[in-house]
Amino acid sequence: MKGTLFTKAEADKKRVDQEWGSLTWFASKELTRCEDITVGRVVIKKGKSNPNHIHGNCSEVIHLQKGRLKHFVGKEFVLMEPGDTLVVPIGVDHCALNVSEEDAVMIVAYPAGERHFQAMPPDSVK
Repeated sequence: MKGTLFTKAEADKKRVDQEWGSLTWFASKELTRCEDITVGRVVIKKGKSNPNHIHGNCSEVIHLQKGRLKHFVGKEFVLMEPGDTLVVPIGVDHCALNVSEEDAVMIVAYPAGERHFQAMPPDSVK
């Protein structure tokens, strides 16, 4: 087979749990030898926010599947409902606050096999 199968069991073993939620990666240079894309699922717990951060080497596409988010992008924010998709440009700080009564679930994609992540100071979100 020329493709790479990365099973649910493999992804579940690699899940990264945080106080605010979790990250599960499905494809990347490290996991699947994919040079030009990273894909994953982000879960943000009810009432929690992921850290404000930037990606210095790529944009990010965020597709909300479940829950409701107040997503801060730079100095502005958007309210996201299930089915909404947000594109965050390279180098723009962003984070999401779950404002729903359930966990929020997003599919995220980056046009790079290795996405750079840089945490920003929490007080940079206005």
